[in-house]
Amino acid sequence: MVQSSILGFPRMGVNRDLKKATEAYWAGKLSQKDLLAEGKRLRQEHWKLQKDAGVDIIPSNDFSFYDHVLDHIQLFGTTPPRYTQHKLDPIDEFFAMGRGHQKPQMDDKPAVDVPSLEMVKWFDSNYHYVKPTLQDGQKFKLNDNPKPVAEFLEAKEAGIKTRPVLLGPVSFLTLGKADRGQKVDPIDLLQDLLPVYEELLAKLKEAGADTVQIDEPVLVFDLPPRVKNSFKPAYEKLGNLGDKAPQLVFATYFGDIVHNIDVLQSLQNLYAIHIDAVRNPEQVETVMGALGPKQTLSIGVVDGRNIWKTNFKKAIEKVEVATQKLGKDRVLVASSSSLLHTPHTLASEKKLDAEVKDWFSFAVEKAKELAIIAKAVTDGPASVRDELEANAKSIEARATSKLTNDPKVKDRQAKITDEMFNRKSPFPTRISQQQANLNLPMFPTTTIGSFPQTSEIRIHRNKLNKGEITAEEYEKFIEKEIQDVVKIQEELGLDVYVHGEPERNDMVQYFGERLTGYVFTTHAWVQSYGSRCVRPPIIVGDVSRPQAMTVKESKYAASISNKPMKGMLTGPITCLRWSFPRDDIHQSVQAQQLALALRDEVVDLEAAGIYVIQVDEPALREGLPLRTGLERENYLSWAVKSFRLSVAGVKDSTQIHSHFCYSEFQDFFPAIAALDADVLSIENSKSDAKLLKVFVDEAYPRHIGPGVYDIHSPRVPGEQEIKDRIKEMLQYLNPNQLWVDPDCGLKTRQWKETKASLTNMVNAAKFYRQQYATAH
Repeated sequence: MVQSSILGFPRMGVNRDLKKATEAYWAGKLSQKDLLAEGKRLRQEHWKLQKDAGVDIIPSNDFSFYDHVLDHIQLFGTTPPRYTQHKLDPIDEFFAMGRGHQKPQMDDKPAVDVPSLEMVKWFDSNYHYVKPTLQDGQKFKLNDNPKPVAEFLEAKEAGIKTRPVLLGPVSFLTLGKADRGQKVDPIDLLQDLLPVYEELLAKLKEAGADTVQIDEPVLVFDLPPRVKNSFKPAYEKLGNLGDKAPQLVFATYFGDIVHNIDVLQSLQNLYAIHIDAVRNPEQVETVMGALGPKQTLSIGVVDGRNIWKTNFKKAIEKVEVATQKLGKDRVLVASSSSLLHTPHTLASEKKLDAEVKDWFSFAVEKAKELAIIAKAVTDGPASVRDELEANAKSIEARATSKLTNDPKVKDRQAKITDEMFNRKSPFPTRISQQQANLNLPMFPTTTIGSFPQTSEIRIHRNKLNKGEITAEEYEKFIEKEIQDVVKIQEELGLDVYVHGEPERNDMVQYFGERLTGYVFTTHAWVQSYGSRCVRPPIIVGDVSRPQAMTVKESKYAASISNKPMKGMLTGPITCLRWSFPRDDIHQSVQAQQLALALRDEVVDLEAAGIYVIQVDEPALREGLPLRTGLERENYLSWAVKSFRLSVAGVKDSTQIHSHFCYSEFQDFFPAIAALDADVLSIENSKSDAKLLKVFVDEAYPRHIGPGVYDIHSPRVPGEQEIKDRIKEMLQYLNPNQLWVDPDCGLKTRQWKETKASLTNMVNAAKFYRQQYATAH
């Protein structure tokens, strides 16, 4: 029979229970015992949900209190010494690596002040993982009571046999980096790491695990030869442990592995290979040809990255291609990747229009889809006839719905000209006019957009949504919040202000709610990092802007400000990537529709007296195809053109900013330069300043604001620390092009730490301003 399997399940719970518990623990409002109990409750609830849905193979060790890669850092004893030296409780040490830890000296206990480890995007998703950070001469040691074993036994005790999930050794090292001041190439540590995997697999076997899912997603990359060649010796060792270890399911996802098919051919000693047949269905035949004579294929046909119902007819056809060649006993039906990237359950959505709701499937529903597909292939279509007929009806209804098509939008796209992608003059002309208009000092300071969203803001927003206050009352409240934010920026001495975004719930959802073509959920939360969850809007049809979206608030803020006010927009690629996009038209078409809507907003902001406008594109790097070649070139071409289309309608004297967070920008630097933004701000505080060398090597002429401190941690950086960061940056950047700003928006921070951090930042900028004024 064909069995169904899931590669991973969302962690947060139906009501973001994990977020609430961890944040309560951090605030000292929940005990460690109660936090751990809540984690156990969620794990058991999720295992039972999958079992009740009819899934045959259920994952364990996919749960994490912060991030699964961070779990492995601690699991393998690779916590950097700056954390271990403080002798924190293991879970507090874990959270310190994820979000930093700052505690004053108390009695006989010394002060603790450590920043978090670097956090970057997980492949091309909007999930963030914590980078393994390794030392020269790194030693590996399996920690006591290994988490994968403990959670397998926990599920077993609850009556559910699971398949533990591990991040594979090659991916763990490839996704890591050498710590600051260290020279080690992580992949050189492979032979030292493998004995820890052997020990862990032996413990899982002893606990009763029959199979273990070992994720090696880096196989979808174009790998350096040394990394690529490391798979064979690693899995010869791990795959030939015989009765000492469970059978291994080698899992890849987010792309095809055909270009690394020779690696696959060397892994025929493993029990099974998993591939993503949603993202790259064309790889199925090639991969089957590389399997060993007894090897099983796990075929991912239910999308782990989007919310659309699975087309049962097409999915069953994919699976039957495999069963016809391999036989039903050598095929597993699976999710394409972990369902971590999807919301918990559609059952929570009580307000969605019934027509549109019928098109969707979240994690719980996808679990049921997998069971239906497996049964259809095993027992024949007649065994699930009602489910297949209902699914076909839903697929047809969406394809023919009038909600998806707007002739006016298509007509406007057809009339786009080449001139609409270009600013009126080159940068030297623009920056001269902007400087005359804005009169900014050297090392100008600003923030990235949002200021802390207090509980009072959220309460008023909820009251408005429930009809407990009027729109006028809410507007007065927002105006008062803007007044407060402007006053605080005046007191801090910032040079370019923002209005603080108190009216915005999310940087994509806020705009989606003001555009046609979007629908919104109430409970469809997805983990972004740590306890941070987002509720992506869903693009269901052609997109346009009925009226201005941000002008009123920005214009009001400018009217009460004595400094330039920066308008804040989310760019077309980020609006696309941080939504659940349509899967019935190409993403380039959707991006262009969003760009036209934003172009109207940019022009209206300028007309309202806003002469600094930031159009954020943190997701530009995230959308980059994982492999080099034509697909990547095409993506960068239409993505850059979409950004330029959105901003090119303004005068030379209006300054266009853009922001990137968690972007390894050296990978696609020509595209960043091609955006032609006047000022670029980038997440940089946890990265080596040497990464800025690319701006020197490429003679980047425009202005840059590398983040000087990490906003994802409550830790307050000292003034000297920020001075040191600026000094590092000035080794690579011209002082006349350097802006001073935080890494990202301040929405998730508290006011006390925000004011303290910005005070230190402004003082550091003033120090260098004075230095250069004296020197020149």
